[in-house]
Amino acid sequence: MKKVISLLLIVTLMSALFVGCGAEDNSGAGSDTGSAETEQNEEMGTSESEEMTQETEAEAGKVYRVAYIARAQADSFAAWLANAVNEEAEKYEDIEVDIFDGQASDDTQNGLIENAITNKYDAIVIQPNNGEAQRPYAEKAVAAGIVTITTNARISGIEGASSVDADPYAQAKVNADKAVEQIPQNANVVVLLGPPGNFHADERRKSWEQEFFAKRPDVTIVGEEIANWNKDEALNYMETWVQANDKIDAIISMNDNMAAGGIEAIKDNPQYDSILAYGVDGTAEACLLIKEGLMTTTSLQSAYALAEAILHTSHQLMTGAEEQIDIDIDCPLITEKNVDEYIEMHKRAGAIQ
Repeated sequence: MKKVISLLLIVTLMSALFVGCGAEDNSGAGSDTGSAETEQNEEMGTSESEEMTQETEAEAGKVYRVAYIARAQADSFAAWLANAVNEEAEKYEDIEVDIFDGQASDDTQNGLIENAITNKYDAIVIQPNNGEAQRPYAEKAVAAGIVTITTNARISGIEGASSVDADPYAQAKVNADKAVEQIPQNANVVVLLGPPGNFHADERRKSWEQEFFAKRPDVTIVGEEIANWNKDEALNYMETWVQANDKIDAIISMNDNMAAGGIEAIKDNPQYDSILAYGVDGTAEACLLIKEGLMTTTSLQSAYALAEAILHTSHQLMTGAEEQIDIDIDCPLITEKNVDEYIEMHKRAGAIQ
């Protein structure tokens, strides 16, 4: 009996021993598998982390390419704005701007937009020669997934595009409000227009009609022509009007460049010593003409403010901080009383020596 009990105890102990060994082996196997999986997960995590770091570093080192397509460098304001954009871009380490001259030609400007799309710029900024002519090309840029901004003047109604501009109606109104008081009774005036279909040109003329001519029915328009923002064209029209009329009391111009052309035609003629002249833009030339007493008022369309807004807007859109931005800058009136501060502004910018 004792032998039987002893054998049973031995069998039980051996079974327990085998079970224990089996459990130990299983435990060891499980531990090895978990360790391998952990190492694999750690390796995968490290790989993903490295990829994310590389992507972040690549994004951090990205330089965005911007095509700025100017209306026409022969236009004093367009040249001022293009130069201001170029200077403002120097403040951004991650932006490079290429300036292109549209040469006051729809075909040239449209071709430049198409080239910018083909060359896959990150952003295209368009200063339209004729908004409606550039509209389909701006739409092509949007469709290509390129940040598209219209400026001076904006092309409204393009889904997916942004704009940086000023209110042209208000720009003309601040001048027209002064003209209502300053232009003499029964005066003869001439009007110089920007390109037809241009938002700024059309809105400024509309403003003069509603804010001045509707209030001064005694005033007669003895000459009105499209001078396309161009100084030389305005000069030629003014020379013709001077020959055709005994007196001209005021030049009403939709921009400073054309106003300066009109003034150039009569500045040495003593008969026109008291002529009034109104413009828009606040260019360096216009400010100096006001200081000399040759020009009456202009409203500031600061190329510096526009350039600052254009580059900030471009950066926000290209980096994905914003999806769409539409802003307007202010348009203060410049007169003989405050012109010195704007001359100083141009001096600081190097536009006046």
